[in-house]
Amino acid sequence: MTGDTDGGEGDESGGDNGDGSGAGVRDAGVPASRREILDALADGPVTGPALADRLGVSRAAVWNHVEALREAGVAVESGEDGYAVTDVSGYSGEAIAYGLDAPFDVDYHDSVGSTNDRARELAATGARDVVVVADEQTASRGRLDREWVSPPGGVWLSVVLRPEAPPAHAPAYTLAMAVAVARACRETGVDARIKWPNDVLVGDSRETETEPAERGGRKLCGILTEMEGEADRVSWLVVGVGLNANVDPADLPASADATSLLAERGEPVDRRVLVQRILEEFDALTDDLRGAVDAWEEYADTVGRRVRVDTPGGVVEGDAVGIEFPGALVVDTGAETVRVTAGDCEHLRPVDR
Repeated sequence: MTGDTDGGEGDESGGDNGDGSGAGVRDAGVPASRREILDALADGPVTGPALADRLGVSRAAVWNHVEALREAGVAVESGEDGYAVTDVSGYSGEAIAYGLDAPFDVDYHDSVGSTNDRARELAATGARDVVVVADEQTASRGRLDREWVSPPGGVWLSVVLRPEAPPAHAPAYTLAMAVAVARACRETGVDARIKWPNDVLVGDSRETETEPAERGGRKLCGILTEMEGEADRVSWLVVGVGLNANVDPADLPASADATSLLAERGEPVDRRVLVQRILEEFDALTDDLRGAVDAWEEYADTVGRRVRVDTPGGVVEGDAVGIEFPGALVVDTGAETVRVTAGDCEHLRPVDR
């Protein structure tokens, strides 16, 4: 059984993603020995002999790894106390891995077709706990294969997981990632909120006494989750993020009400730190999926609105009153309470309270 969960990336702006390495796949991404050096340097200066002993390699091999780190944008200086990292301002696999407090191997690409496609390839070879990151995607797609623009400067990533969970729980991973993205964006000073099932928005689009409600705010991010599994278990899960981070507003599609962190803040964000915060929050949230769904409601822009949801079984219109595990939107139509598990959601107006 393969397919998308109903929490995919959105239309037209942002992106899914592809290219990764991980446990069982050590020929892509940041080499294991280089990651060990990064982990060691994160604790402070370390001598060359100590690094060589830790990795079980020669001092010449350590030097080669240090040079590779420097080429990847990690400033490593050699002093009396050994090697020490003095600056990490680049955007690379090595830079993202440095100080990352989450168990993901990093596979970085300057340009890739789709990080989700690459992640699926890696999943098929047995990879797990891998994040594929690209500066640019050239063939990205959103949910239902919609166009997704992914120019340089955005955060385009996909995480490969092998959770001990049934396929029915897959939507909770989409919600967990949405919470992780919203929290990371809020740390940059942008008031991010979540639209069911898979979009992160910016802007207060609530109705006021003098202004009518907008239909959903400015779109900042979309999430696309894909999986393969059997009736009772997930074989692999890929959760893709397309986040307009340092994307110039002029590069966003004119046909979409899209925005970027750059447009909202007026200055760029540190994408390395942003990716780390997303991954760290996501890792913590997936340890408690039911708690992640509860957290989703805290940031929800959909709950408390009048909505119209185009589902496979027809249109459901009513007041969005809540969310239920693993990700069903609860809609009060006036005649009945409907639990929607899949569909395109349109915000109409707030629920009168």
